[in-house]
Amino acid sequence: MTTTQILTPQAFAKLREIRASAPHKISEVYAARRTRKVLTGEQIFIIAADHPARGALKVRNDAEAMANRYDLLERLAVALTHPGVDGVLGTPDIIDDLALLGLLEDKIVVGSLNRGGLAGSSFEMDDRMTAYDIPSIVRDRLDFAKTLLRINLSEGGSLNTMTANSQMVSAAAAARVPIMLEPFMNVRTNGKFTNQLTPEAAITSTAIATALGNSSAYTWLKLPAVDHMEKVMEATTLPTLLLGGDASTNPDETYARWKTSLALPGVRGLVVGRTLLYPADDNVKGAIDIAASLVHN
Repeated sequence: MTTTQILTPQAFAKLREIRASAPHKISEVYAARRTRKVLTGEQIFIIAADHPARGALKVRNDAEAMANRYDLLERLAVALTHPGVDGVLGTPDIIDDLALLGLLEDKIVVGSLNRGGLAGSSFEMDDRMTAYDIPSIVRDRLDFAKTLLRINLSEGGSLNTMTANSQMVSAAAAARVPIMLEPFMNVRTNGKFTNQLTPEAAITSTAIATALGNSSAYTWLKLPAVDHMEKVMEATTLPTLLLGGDASTNPDETYARWKTSLALPGVRGLVVGRTLLYPADDNVKGAIDIAASLVHN
């Protein structure tokens, strides 16, 4: 557990009691939540926490790092009370918890849509919508939608994933909800699916993702900060957010890559999860300080 404590046992007790006896209060909290503008042109810094819904609990060598929900919520509280953090990305279970804990006021809230491609499953590439959809994003007055788009040319399930993403992009445009697509070219090696993190792969996945749906008006991209990122950004005119990358990578190298990429035309900020919520030194606030300074410098 991170050493900085923000949430009290009483707060968690109240959260559990509302969930058990007054679930209608969740919708009331959303109806009263103070929101903020998303499409301002400024760079934004979002904390991501949708990994558990895919069964992806591992961080570095700890297979169950994200298994403790109370610990995860505490880490998210450290992030969301930081003045440099603009918002959070998650599935309904996490976003509902954060709403009841009062941590979403004046924040950009991003709903994660497709978590069906469970890590290590035989259907991992058939990544269907199993969390939010666009009507529920509108219902809860959330600010943004997000989908994962892994494209594996040898796996038929990728076509279902592309189709589902296309439908969500069209629905988001109709509802005027910004939606970020996180595209990867993907290969299967020794039975494991792996995203390709080369400039060529990023350019190809970007070209495919930008054309999905019947309108690109509200489409954003969420891309890895790969080598030669300037060439990747030349492949699209869409606003782009950088994803966090591998938590096992040397932090200094990661921060340097973010700094360089954030200066490129079209890059609008960071969306980072485990790298900052579970840093190697367990200093969540320290990691957030550095990332926030890069985004808002």
